[in-house]
Amino acid sequence: MAQVKSSPLVLFVALLMMASCCSTEDSTNCGETYGLCKQEKLDFLSNSTNLNITNFAYGLTANMAAVVLYGSTFVPVKRIETGDGMFYHWVSCASIWVVAVLGDFVLQSPKFHPLAMLGGAIWATGSVTVVTIVKAIGLGLGILIWGSSSLLMGWASSRFGWFGIDPQEVSNPILNYCGAALCLVSGLIFFFVKSDVSLRPQSETVPLLIDRRTISGSYGRHSSEYWIDAVSPRNRRIIGCLLSVVSGLLYGASFVPILYIKNHSSCPDSRFYKASVYDLDYVLAQTSGVFVASTFYFTIYCAAMKSRPRVYSRAILPGFLSGLMWTVGTYCWFMANNYLTSVITFPVVTAGYGLVAALWGSLVFKEIKGTVNCAIFFLASCVVLTGSLLTVFSKF
Repeated sequence: MAQVKSSPLVLFVALLMMASCCSTEDSTNCGETYGLCKQEKLDFLSNSTNLNITNFAYGLTANMAAVVLYGSTFVPVKRIETGDGMFYHWVSCASIWVVAVLGDFVLQSPKFHPLAMLGGAIWATGSVTVVTIVKAIGLGLGILIWGSSSLLMGWASSRFGWFGIDPQEVSNPILNYCGAALCLVSGLIFFFVKSDVSLRPQSETVPLLIDRRTISGSYGRHSSEYWIDAVSPRNRRIIGCLLSVVSGLLYGASFVPILYIKNHSSCPDSRFYKASVYDLDYVLAQTSGVFVASTFYFTIYCAAMKSRPRVYSRAILPGFLSGLMWTVGTYCWFMANNYLTSVITFPVVTAGYGLVAALWGSLVFKEIKGTVNCAIFFLASCVVLTGSLLTVFSKF
């Protein structure tokens, strides 16, 4: 785990250094070819081509970093008892906001737009059921399913201009459609992979703030027992899959407010006129919405639990690590959007981080066993890789 902890920090420093150079790199593309001699025009076109290749390389690198970080976000708590997950959810969201505040201080972002907080609130709403999903159907399968539904929502809203945003065009729409379709099909194939989920991690079994006298009372045989643990395997799988689909749709819609602000930044009649078109400038607003919404949900949860929430001390540091990885992944993704546009990055990220999570679940946590399951997993992996490549190259 030491390697997992250190790599996001290195990526974060590198990311901020790259972000500080973006404006300089983009400025080299400004200028007009009118009035230039033939040789100067050729030199300009050559420099523009080299710049496009460089931007593509930066965007692809940032995209892959986001895939790895997102797919590994829940690894730190896979073998940690989190109970109903509400405390872990709040801790990770607090970590997300703290990291974003530090990043915003370095980037010196412009005006704060409250509308972007709506996207964070939508994301926090979708992530409330994450622990339930992981307990029900496992880390790999859960992320793969919500990644597929998130892909459908995010890609379609960007490509066709839903929710008041402008549709984004690509050079080769056929490749883009085929790539997105394959990424979606891969998620459907992953649905047939059966996962072997351990119901109770070998960790802390009695939460803090819970009266020990209730262990044999209202909380059943074990105070850490969660309602999903008592559901039959078949119903648990159905519940987990349905919750994954709903969470994915919310995840896919969480970035729409930012796209809306950017699309209306050039409209003189809009309240967002002259707003920043640089995605990284909206990370703080997005994460502020995440923290506010998660705090609201946790407050309601504490009231429902009569001020005795299930607080597991061993989930605190892993929760902060999860939040750190998610925030750095978001910085990487937003940077990739500036180079490749979201209609290209969204299918790659949503399908890619599902594949990374599936690899964690199958190779490390042994959730996927058996020849048939492994064969289905390999087929779906090939499909998602093919779809991601087609989506990326649809830019050209």
